[in-house]
Amino acid sequence: MRSERPWFLGRPAFESEVEDKVAATSNPIDLGSQAPDFELPDGNGHPIRLRDKAGSAGTLVIFICNHCPYVLHMRDALQRYAQDYASRGIGVIAINPNDPVAYPQESPEHVAEVARHLAFPYLIDTDQKVARAYNAACTPDPYLYDAQLRLYYHGQFDATRPGITPATGADLRQATERLLAAKPALAAQAASIGCSIKWKPGSEPR
Repeated sequence: MRSERPWFLGRPAFESEVEDKVAATSNPIDLGSQAPDFELPDGNGHPIRLRDKAGSAGTLVIFICNHCPYVLHMRDALQRYAQDYASRGIGVIAINPNDPVAYPQESPEHVAEVARHLAFPYLIDTDQKVARAYNAACTPDPYLYDAQLRLYYHGQFDATRPGITPATGADLRQATERLLAAKPALAAQAASIGCSIKWKPGSEPR
């Protein structure tokens, strides 16, 4: 059930100076790549495996967090996406990859609080190994897989940006409709843009 209160921590208002300092884009990844398997805990410590929550028609794995203005901007549209496509066989799994020591808003307690308002699992990548396995770079960073967990879409949620126009999820929805219609993946996929992942010291990808 959706709540009227904000389910992400932080301020949804966009600040241009924040964008200048932390904006990052998703890394290019070959379409058709197999999704790296994982088992991660939620905010309450309960382990969840990718294949346990994968959808029958496809699965969205999306790296998000609790404080990034780019995630705050698309939070409600992501919830609507998950609700709209659940009955059509699309599973959604969100993963928080950020360092909770440097960013207390990303603590397990806060992840658990956020997850109470979500229609999908929200997991914690404690050692950031899953983020590195996916070559994730930013939040949000969406990966849409087909029924065999082969990468079909890795691009922006939509072309909107914080503080300009409301998020719709148009790009991801277009890709999902093509997937469900058994159409080929689009060759041109605009990179996602968001806050850089907050790596723990020594965990940064090389």
